[in-house]
Amino acid sequence: MLNLVHLNVLAAVARHGSVTEAARELHYSQPSISHHLSRLEAATGVKLVQRVGRGIRLTPEGHLLANRAAEIIGRVDAATNELAAQVGLQTGRVRLAANSSVLSTLVPKAVPTVAEAYPGIELSLIERHPVEALQMLRHGEIDVALIFRYADAPVEDDGFRLVHICDDSIYLVSRQPDDSIANHRDSPWIGGCERCQEEVVNVCRAEGFSPRFASLSDDIVVVQALVAAGVGVTTLPGFALEAHRRPDVHTTELTSFRRQICVVTYGEPPDPPATTALIEALRDVGQQQRAQDSTR
Repeated sequence: MLNLVHLNVLAAVARHGSVTEAARELHYSQPSISHHLSRLEAATGVKLVQRVGRGIRLTPEGHLLANRAAEIIGRVDAATNELAAQVGLQTGRVRLAANSSVLSTLVPKAVPTVAEAYPGIELSLIERHPVEALQMLRHGEIDVALIFRYADAPVEDDGFRLVHICDDSIYLVSRQPDDSIANHRDSPWIGGCERCQEEVVNVCRAEGFSPRFASLSDDIVVVQALVAAGVGVTTLPGFALEAHRRPDVHTTELTSFRRQICVVTYGEPPDPPATTALIEALRDVGQQQRAQDSTR
């Protein structure tokens, strides 16, 4: 029979790729970690880890069970928090992950509302790309994800519950006023991580060309400094420009490209009261943002 302690050990080994690091995180001895892994293999009847030189690595079966273990442990933690909230406990935490542009703009506007409604709640905020945030949500490592997505994107996992709160425009950022993407067919482009570059690629392909990435940075301060210096051009979402905007760069809204900003939770409702309060606060902020957009 599967044991939560054994599963927790396997998840820690998968997370760190090391018995030593897993032991350090869990405050176990290394022999104890090895013992728990052996007991788990005996319970499942399959080989979960194999020796490689002086270390170990997970087998395919080990990886499969480790992924499920992380989800199970996370959901148990979430259930504990939900039960505490159900009986009226006003302490605990709500964990949210979001990408940097909304974490620096929308989220700070919602935090005071939550703090007022639940003064004993600890709000933990983590910067993550939407793909990583959704994975953390599935594993129970966070309670709420605030993500961006596109209207034509595939539907997420059935376990996710999405609430669309507002939109975020995409802008061309360049040195020239009244610019357009078509003018930069041969220009050097500034990209970020592989996922972020995909957005730039899609924007450019709609104009019939592929961008040539000459510089890479995920930092909006660095990116705009490079644009101002004439190193290249790029695209940035509106909330990123709200968080930081250099006066010596020009922005042109790309009206055909907009992101949807969505609050996401996982599993069956209802959510714990504090989580619900955070979601409602984010929805109110999104509603205010939509009202501002409609007056522009």
